[in-house]
Amino acid sequence: MLVQIQQAAKASAVKGLMKREMLKGTARLRPFVLSRRQQSNLATGQSQPFAPTPKYVQQDRDAIVRILSSIGSRREVEQYLRYFTSFEAQRFAIIKVGGAIITDELDTLAQSLAFLNHVGLYPIVVHGAGPQLNKILASRGVEAEYSDGIRITDEETLAVARKVFLEENAKLVEALERLGTRARPIVGGVFQAEYLDKEKYKYVGKIVNVNKAPIEHSIRAGTLPILTSMAETASGQCLNVNADITAGELARALKPLKVVYLNEKGGLIHGVTKKKISSIYLDREYNDLMKEPWVKYGTKLKIREIKELLDTLPRTSSVAIISTKDLQKELFTESGAGTMISRGFKINQTDSLDSLPAKALEDLILHHNALPSRYASIQEFKDSLADAKLRVYSDSYNESIAVVDVSNPELPVLVAFGAYDRNWLNNVVDSLLSSLRTDFSSLLWRLHPSTKNLEWFFEKSEGTLFANNLYYFWYGTRDLNTISNFIKSDQPFASACLSSNPAVTDPKVTTNLATPPNSPNTAQKRSFSTFSRWNSNKMIRPFVSNVGKRFYSAEAQKIQKPLKAVSNQPSKVVLLGARGHTGKNLISLINTHPHLELSHVSSRELKGTKLPGYNKKEINYVNLSVDDVKKLEEEGAVDAWVMALPNGVCKPYVDALSSANGKSVIVDLSADYRFENSWNYGLPELNDRVALRNSKRISNPGCYATGSQVGLSPILSLIEGQPSIFGISGYSGAGTKPSPKNDLNVLTNNLIPYSLTDHIHEREISHQLKHPVAFIPHVAQWFQGITLTINVPLKKSITSRELRNLYQERYADEPLINVQGDVPLVKDISQKHYVSVGGFGVHSGGKRAVIIVTIDNLLKGAATQALQNLNLACGYDEYAGIQLN
Repeated sequence: MLVQIQQAAKASAVKGLMKREMLKGTARLRPFVLSRRQQSNLATGQSQPFAPTPKYVQQDRDAIVRILSSIGSRREVEQYLRYFTSFEAQRFAIIKVGGAIITDELDTLAQSLAFLNHVGLYPIVVHGAGPQLNKILASRGVEAEYSDGIRITDEETLAVARKVFLEENAKLVEALERLGTRARPIVGGVFQAEYLDKEKYKYVGKIVNVNKAPIEHSIRAGTLPILTSMAETASGQCLNVNADITAGELARALKPLKVVYLNEKGGLIHGVTKKKISSIYLDREYNDLMKEPWVKYGTKLKIREIKELLDTLPRTSSVAIISTKDLQKELFTESGAGTMISRGFKINQTDSLDSLPAKALEDLILHHNALPSRYASIQEFKDSLADAKLRVYSDSYNESIAVVDVSNPELPVLVAFGAYDRNWLNNVVDSLLSSLRTDFSSLLWRLHPSTKNLEWFFEKSEGTLFANNLYYFWYGTRDLNTISNFIKSDQPFASACLSSNPAVTDPKVTTNLATPPNSPNTAQKRSFSTFSRWNSNKMIRPFVSNVGKRFYSAEAQKIQKPLKAVSNQPSKVVLLGARGHTGKNLISLINTHPHLELSHVSSRELKGTKLPGYNKKEINYVNLSVDDVKKLEEEGAVDAWVMALPNGVCKPYVDALSSANGKSVIVDLSADYRFENSWNYGLPELNDRVALRNSKRISNPGCYATGSQVGLSPILSLIEGQPSIFGISGYSGAGTKPSPKNDLNVLTNNLIPYSLTDHIHEREISHQLKHPVAFIPHVAQWFQGITLTINVPLKKSITSRELRNLYQERYADEPLINVQGDVPLVKDISQKHYVSVGGFGVHSGGKRAVIIVTIDNLLKGAATQALQNLNLACGYDEYAGIQLN
């Protein structure tokens, strides 16, 4: 991504989009320069620190917005740019950089910071140099000393630290200057400190004051401020301060929108699921989170310190923990890439409208109310609800409000929902709706078709209907008669609301299907429909999408968690087709399994030779005939059979086993029984695990089919039309029989498409999802591993963050499905037991998503999944014998 940005920036410069100046013989991007008046405003803390954007700067900005659109929608990017640049420059972001990042990721870091500056933003960088300091001290034979996690800094250590910090600061400044971004080293004069405990820690400081002037001077001059974490006493003595602490104290002084901690992991990792945590809302989640058994030691300290920091900052501030390469994605997209931590927004609740300030109430109800209103004054609004029982919700600043009529407890009605524009950007309205969902299991509201944030309400509802020339939304109820009766009785209100709108003339209840905004044919067709048809006598089951804390689920389905063991009795397994790649991998897995052991391995070509890679006992390959298989079954000598045979070969063996009336389990890895209702389809993450546990006939899914279904299942209800799946597999997927598809002489520097229509996996995926897909497979020159690029047309708009959260919610309890923010790579999935899903992209129109899936075709695409199914059918823990890490 950063390479793409750099290349695109260079290309646009050649075209004249990025004007250059000559400075010391080097072409540099022209910096943003502030006028004297703007400099004065900045110095006095006034807003609007930037001049009207010069034409060449706007061209730069437009070019980079186009580049950023590759990681998120253009709407997202422009929205966040407007939001960030609406604040004073020094209030954008503080970025804490660890010393290891300067050593290992200097170019990536510099490119990220330069990029932010090129769109008119001024991140303030605070860096440490711990690893570099330790290395130099070790080379001198000095062992670093710590007490309570704090480095004891004597005179020798301080002298080295001072030198190291200056050198590392210069490295980062020079890297930025090479990219044409002006940067200013600020190595003193900002942090005033006292000794933390001179006797115990020696030259370690506690910051008591932050001088903002050097930072403001740097920004006024159009340069990025690059700070070390060193501090001085009032008398000028240099003191060492931890960089995290320094960044926190600077944040308390500047109160930025973002405090960013760059780390190698790219976020906080959940101790149980081992997956990256997308977001934490401290007001709602902190107490429960700190009770989690995995939250301990450094993790607990980090979360506590972040809470203590955010408690001193405005609620608009948040902390992001991300990797260097994902900085742009975290800042400019709703899906983000790391862990976002904020306080959330406290919502107050009362039973009376009079509890709110009159001015705020009038402004929100009459001028910023998203819901339709027929009232000319706030008193008229109050009079209309004089006999109603109300619940009134507002944020702490009285900048957003929700009013609910609870007179009918079976169906409360939202009668007002008002918020200032900025609260639609900083998640206040989400917190408001979250409070409503907590207090009301069901809710109904109506909206005018011209409502500004209509798409947001579509996303948050479970049912929608267009009637009386209004949209009616609801969640939490299946009582369609009650909804129907309300809509009929609502005609007078609708008529009064719409009478002033000349475009709407018919207040009668209509049978139009609800259509989300921006639909190409709003009057005729709805791109996602709550009902196929509405009338006063009959309603069809609505589409349902459960709303979570930060997102909504695509399906209201029961998700079974992985099953634990109910047996530890050993089982004997026969493997038919042991010569192939899948057979070899399965043998390796059974070799380390605590309860399974091989009794026979069958291969016509290898008959009589010793089975390699199996240590439980010595086994020779045999060539089992159909009669041999039947005899073993009749003798009860086998507990489970695994058919690793080509398509169309295993039926005689299955028929023989069935005729013997045995009780053994059969797991078939071919496609022969994937369409048979009498067999259970063995994709545990998406199917009935209890049924698999009780099954004797399990059809193991195909490799492409497994990855595709994992990639599509969470959004199945959102799909409109036919998804297309572009798949590339390593040549092991072509088997061991020689062919051009596994001939490296043919594959080198090549990509071979094959079976471009009607592939067996296309049929399998469509059959299992009950939705047609287009599947286009290819084979490449690597050995094992599959990558799938899935293009999905959507019924309604969704953001990339919501898309990612759908997958994280759906697969939260699945150890063999890894959901990540960045694009999963096929080289990283090779020889791994799990599926990776990531790279969530949404088109700028919000109606087309792209998901990337990677899977090892020989493991989770075959052998690992077969072992999962064996474990379930034999009563073992589902993941017995599978390395989850």
